[in-house]
Amino acid sequence: MKTQPRSPFAGVWPAPRAYWTLAILALLLAIGGALPAFLVLAALCAAALVAGTLADAFAGVDRASLDIEREPLEPFALRARGALRYRVRNRSGAALRLNLIESDCRVLRFVQDEVTVSVPPHSEAAVERGVIPVARGGDVLDTIYVTAQNQFGFLSRRLRFSARQPIRVYPDLSAVERYGALHVRNRLIEAGLRRMRLRGTGTELENLRDWAPGDQFRSIEWKATARRGRLMVAEYEVERSQNVMIVLDAGRLMTPRVDEQRKFDYAITAALSVASIASLAHDKIGLVAFASQILRAQAPRSGHSISSIAAQVHDLEPRFEESDYARAFAYVRSNVRKRSLVVFFTDMVDPVAQSSVLAQIGILAKRHIVICVFMNDRAIDRALEAFPKTSSDVYAAAVALELRDERRAAAAILQRLGVQVIDVPARELTTALIDRYLLVKQRGLL
Repeated sequence: MKTQPRSPFAGVWPAPRAYWTLAILALLLAIGGALPAFLVLAALCAAALVAGTLADAFAGVDRASLDIEREPLEPFALRARGALRYRVRNRSGAALRLNLIESDCRVLRFVQDEVTVSVPPHSEAAVERGVIPVARGGDVLDTIYVTAQNQFGFLSRRLRFSARQPIRVYPDLSAVERYGALHVRNRLIEAGLRRMRLRGTGTELENLRDWAPGDQFRSIEWKATARRGRLMVAEYEVERSQNVMIVLDAGRLMTPRVDEQRKFDYAITAALSVASIASLAHDKIGLVAFASQILRAQAPRSGHSISSIAAQVHDLEPRFEESDYARAFAYVRSNVRKRSLVVFFTDMVDPVAQSSVLAQIGILAKRHIVICVFMNDRAIDRALEAFPKTSSDVYAAAVALELRDERRAAAAILQRLGVQVIDVPARELTTALIDRYLLVKQRGLL
């Protein structure tokens, strides 16, 4: 993006070369008090400082001959290192040394506070600045602050360039390829789930064949057996288009941070990752994100791509408020009639929240396959594994033990209600969830 100067010079200040010359001058004057010969050197140094400063002032930096262009932004993913790239054109006859500083941006952390580029006369140069996206959502890159020095190097001119440019940070979906051998599993999905044959299960009849040892009794096709006079087994093709409903708790329980990210950010990444895998199997993907009210919602329908889901949630933030689980599950019951896979992301360290969730999720599990996804914190395990040395350590271990017991009790109740539970460290969440999705598909549970 090409920039335009927003205002005249923001200021003219002494450059490092001027400060060094002043320091040398002060040292010579101090020595000259004892050794008068050094006063001559001090006078020469002072003359050089004055001459260099005047020459720098007259040479200046021609603002009209300086262009700064921020190149088109690449897609940014949360916590995945990226770069801002600039192209600087110097149409003047003097060599310039420029320091570029960006204004603050909420969603980016700059690896370098400033970047330096030297541009010869009548030429251009490219430079880039490393950035790390630290938050999802949208923001604006605005003013570029430039400190310019010419070949004399005694004065620095500070310029401001307006370069307003919107920026978006999306969840990091590289986890699908990064964890283990998931790229191999992706190929298996493309080749296998489209026409995966399971004996005695599924909805679409694929073919009939002779019975073989190891076949299940329920897979025998009795009418064909009677017609042919020998045991025949039916093979069914798993239905290709099924519903996957993602339910995201965006309330206060998802605001705590684990390592460098919030629990909600891990949930977003895992949800979009499993949605991308499900799209390869031609499943219909739906979404409901909620806190005290429904924040985002779309029922599973054909035509919903992973990009549309990502666009729905890329700027969604958790809210420090109590979540209305009854409202969220009521939306699922009213908009998802067909038996579906419901993936529910939440946390259950709060006994008050547990009772509300358990009351609602048990009803949902009677009709759908429900996977309840938790994220445990390694800090709890570390507090229990460490040998307590102080009273504070003992208190921390007691709290960690209580939290762990509450989670285990909630998971046990959910499993008795027919709900599948995933409770793994946040960094392992994507892998565990995709594995569970593949297991559901392979067993034909939908």
